[in-house]
Amino acid sequence: MNLLCLSNGHGEDAIAVRILKELRQLPQAPTLRALPMVGEGGVYDRSGITRLGPTRSMPSGGFIYMDGRQVWGDLREGLIGLTVDQWRTIRSWAREGGKIFAVGDVVPLALAWASGAEYAFLGTAKSQYQLAQPTPAASDGLPGWLGSVYFPWERWLMAHPRCQQVFVRDQRTADTLQTLGVPASYVGNPMMDGLGVNPQTLATLTASFADFFPSLTLALVPGSRAPEAFDNWQRILASLASVQQAFADRQLRLLAAIAPALNLAVFKESLREAGWQPQPGPYLGFRQGRHQLLLTQDAFAESLHLADAVIATAGTATEQAVGLGKPVFTLPGKGPQFTPAFAAIQQRLLGESLTVVSPPLDLGLALHQCLGDSARLQAISANGSDRMGFPGAARSIALALQSWHGQPDPLPSLKP
Repeated sequence: MNLLCLSNGHGEDAIAVRILKELRQLPQAPTLRALPMVGEGGVYDRSGITRLGPTRSMPSGGFIYMDGRQVWGDLREGLIGLTVDQWRTIRSWAREGGKIFAVGDVVPLALAWASGAEYAFLGTAKSQYQLAQPTPAASDGLPGWLGSVYFPWERWLMAHPRCQQVFVRDQRTADTLQTLGVPASYVGNPMMDGLGVNPQTLATLTASFADFFPSLTLALVPGSRAPEAFDNWQRILASLASVQQAFADRQLRLLAAIAPALNLAVFKESLREAGWQPQPGPYLGFRQGRHQLLLTQDAFAESLHLADAVIATAGTATEQAVGLGKPVFTLPGKGPQFTPAFAAIQQRLLGESLTVVSPPLDLGLALHQCLGDSARLQAISANGSDRMGFPGAARSIALALQSWHGQPDPLPSLKP
């Protein structure tokens, strides 16, 4: 079998890579190729998975649906031509007998169907938890009244005879789709894979902080897309004054988990401008009074595990923090991704684990109220497991895809 993975977002790319890496380790693994539809797809390159077709970063970062004004910027950068070229690649793959694994939302799902190939789908963008109530409510709009967060045309694509397998991100969504005739499966949430800690990294981070007690450890997650992540970082830094005031008797231990693709120089300069002074150590460290901050690009999971709470302006990373049972506080901005509209959708998806704070200077009070409420913290931990599920899905999905594996086909030539 020759399998082409379509993914339409940075988070979706990372999820797909986890599954493909598991798949290629299985006996008689299929030939794997990837077509990232949004951005450059660098995570595929770093994982040794060959990309097909053209790629290009667009101003919207793939978040046109959050702000219609973003479409004009993408059109100026050649969105139509890029989409046509990507479609030609997909169609050529299908004509040569290749199969398709679509990861994300209705866009790769629809392209997989339109290609004429057999396909599988992993829905990462939607969950039945996004509806306000277990039963339809007026505030849910059309999806609520239809009884499913997936629209009828999406369900039709998932129930099509050429759609061999459908995976969703939680059991509630799977149950709802099954009652509506879609053979959806829930085998865990691949977002929760890859969050194990390296003991040595964990020990190094802990030892990097001075022995001042009591302390409060916060993970800072500004997102992965430039330049928006830099704007998010400025909002996070601005909010820290209120946290210092609310926890005046504590040392703040701040773990800034910065995406590897982002330029650390921008973050360092912002810290200096905000009055943080560099300090020596195994990580890029800064000090402001008794408070300490570490900039890391290789300790995301460790930062989440050490944190008492997380300040995040991100997509997938926010959901992962929630899945680990952490209270997460978010500061919406101008976008293109992290707007108030996106934060509202994310809050419905993640429930009481996520607190939307606006303006940023209210963060200290929100944190203090939450961390002082043991019953609320216990509920947040349980809610994280319910909403985000359990790890191990990447291998389970890989095994399911392998069962779809027939005799090896010749690699598609991809002639136009």
